[in-house]
Amino acid sequence: MLFVDGLECSNDREVLLDLRTGGVGCVTATLAFWEDALETMENIARWRDLERDNEDLVEIAVTAADIERIHAAGKTAILLGAQNSTPFNERLRFVELFWHMGMRVCQLTYNNQNTYGGSCYEPADSGLSRFGRELVDEMNRVGMLVDLSHVGERTGLDAIEHSAQPVAVTHANPASVFAHPRNKGDDLLKALAERGGVLGLAAYRNITGPWGESPDKWAELVERAVEILGVEHVGIGTDLSTKTGQVELEWMRKGRWTRRTQYGAGTPERPGKQPPLDWLASAADFPNIKEALVRRGFAEPDVEAVMGGNWLRPSWTTGLLPRRRSRSSSTMCRTPSARKAGLCTRSPGCRWTSRAASSCRSSARVDAGNPPCSRSSPAWSLLRREPSP
Repeated sequence: MLFVDGLECSNDREVLLDLRTGGVGCVTATLAFWEDALETMENIARWRDLERDNEDLVEIAVTAADIERIHAAGKTAILLGAQNSTPFNERLRFVELFWHMGMRVCQLTYNNQNTYGGSCYEPADSGLSRFGRELVDEMNRVGMLVDLSHVGERTGLDAIEHSAQPVAVTHANPASVFAHPRNKGDDLLKALAERGGVLGLAAYRNITGPWGESPDKWAELVERAVEILGVEHVGIGTDLSTKTGQVELEWMRKGRWTRRTQYGAGTPERPGKQPPLDWLASAADFPNIKEALVRRGFAEPDVEAVMGGNWLRPSWTTGLLPRRRSRSSSTMCRTPSARKAGLCTRSPGCRWTSRAASSCRSSARVDAGNPPCSRSSPAWSLLRREPSP
């Protein structure tokens, strides 16, 4: 069974060992909170160093096929993501550049309003801006997952409606189960599910409340989420930050935009870093979730779906080109007619996803015998090795 964690914020060998001990096959790592383009590139480079230094434990993945291959090899696949869109420096073309550097997941906003839309902590949510729509379109085009975890409710609903691909909430909980600005309302969650998206349920104490008291109580939270979205749209996004100290916490909450005290998901009564849940002290405890779901009465296929399968289904057919290739040996299709036909003449078997298919909003394609619309593919199935032409 493949375990997937939609978010982890720490990144040293001890954390990587915990991932292996817990049998976690894939985890999304955080490249940026407030970092700009250059700072994020530095963080990508550091992850490359970490990958080389710990090649016995992890490998950076850029497609679902990579994730499955790395998991089969007994290692953890690292999916590079950002919790804010600041790496793009408000330059639309930077999306593709960061995609080529390996970034596959990005939140539209973090804790503040930005050029693209509103945050969950703003007193009024502006909704998805014109630039925000362009950003979503560009992320759809290249194959980068749109994450709404810290996004405001109105902006999130706008993004779900606008996106031609499934989007995700990688780390949050239903607000109807535990009220908190970081958690998501039922209307947004139902819209997310209707468009093929996935909710990664969080185990962060501040947004879990009493549902984090025990693994069995958290399994009940999973059950409540399944009642809202359906079991095929619920996954895990722990939001673990086992190595985060006060300096890192201050950066997450304040960045460079304020000198004032900020509590993030905390409160004046609970201002500092909260300890992890007693039964999920690190990723090494991931099997506790599976065991609790079984005790709760989840059927085996549903346990498998929630523990990781929902992030990966179904396997996609695009992106067959090698990630690292020299200019002389490139197999990238450069023939527009071949791309349009869906077959690259430079490399037998190389498939391309046409713009028409990726923007299809109708089930009529399937009824007419055409390939399924990409909107029906769950979150990470949009990842590929080459952007759409």
